[in-house]
Amino acid sequence: MPFKIVRNDITKMHTEAIVNTANDQPTVGTGCDHAIYQAAGYDKLLAYRREQIGAVAEGEAFITPGFDLPAKYIIHAVSPFYIDGKQGEEELLRSCYRKSLALAAENGIHSIAFPLISTGGFGYPKEEGMRIAVDEIRAFLLNSDMQIYLVVFDEKTTRMGRNLYPELEAYIDQNYAEEKREEEYGEPDYAKQMSQEEADEDIDSSSRRWYLEGQRRRALPESPKTAACQSLPDATGQNCWGAESVQKAAVSMPGDLYDAEDAAFEDMQRQLSDRMEHMSDTFPQYLFYLIDKKGLENADVYKRAIVDKKVFSKIKNNPDYHPQKLTALCLCIGAKLNMDESRELLARAGYALSPCDKTDIIFSFFIERQIYDMIELDIQLEEHGLPCII
Repeated sequence: MPFKIVRNDITKMHTEAIVNTANDQPTVGTGCDHAIYQAAGYDKLLAYRREQIGAVAEGEAFITPGFDLPAKYIIHAVSPFYIDGKQGEEELLRSCYRKSLALAAENGIHSIAFPLISTGGFGYPKEEGMRIAVDEIRAFLLNSDMQIYLVVFDEKTTRMGRNLYPELEAYIDQNYAEEKREEEYGEPDYAKQMSQEEADEDIDSSSRRWYLEGQRRRALPESPKTAACQSLPDATGQNCWGAESVQKAAVSMPGDLYDAEDAAFEDMQRQLSDRMEHMSDTFPQYLFYLIDKKGLENADVYKRAIVDKKVFSKIKNNPDYHPQKLTALCLCIGAKLNMDESRELLARAGYALSPCDKTDIIFSFFIERQIYDMIELDIQLEEHGLPCII
């Protein structure tokens, strides 16, 4: 896969190029800059910078040989110093990633390793720095197959994803622990109380609630108590709802409610009819129906899902294609499906989202919150000790 976050010393990465956080002047700084110069051959690299490159503006990038490094090239991103976030630092940092990647592409480089640019001695907040790095790398990979590594050195940085989505921990704890509790103590009371008729109901729960609520409201004007309240005043001359204006409102409201309920019920019927029409769809057929329904482009879907173009083509051209579960989950993200659509699509391949599988829980978390970002999802998988996708 073209992108991976790894914990390593960047000077030991066996990629065609590594990226350095460079100064604008031909001097050597601290941290990543100093480490790379030391590993490459301090005097040789510094002499090359002074003689061949000279001063370079912040946000720009230049390339040098790797000298004694495992990498053939070093791309030096002239990193911005962080002041207060209001001096154009973000655009300069984004430019560092864009210019570095463009320079790598121009030189035919197929693999590259980045540090978190500017987040060391240059003072850029690491959390914001990681967001920008992932965002720019993801954008570049929409049109490139270059192998890109984001190299972090300390354990704190590798756990940063938990700070990006702090509520994920509670979500996992709630869903995962709840399922384990049910395994030990049996099914919850509400499940035991559910009638077989409700369990077999073919209408989704939200539509069913709308339908039942509409039926209840339709019956309300015929209720004896309601009729009495509309016609009989109390000792003050007001009806039992309060004032005359309230009585008028009570009489006029049902018609408005009927309109809303009728529209909701018609929408429910359309949804049900739509489901019936696609009842026998296979996984590929239903996937492309949803993609077409949402007005999405196929290329955007498989790129967002980080699914290989060849695999996606096989799914498209073979209506009986049976994907692996992980591929199906990724396509839920790629097609920007909601939870109901995701469950429906997965079912076409014989899969379900399990509340006792942490990978499924993390996918559910992102889908429920409409966070359709496979790179950030992959960070969460790694943070929770699960196999990465990317």
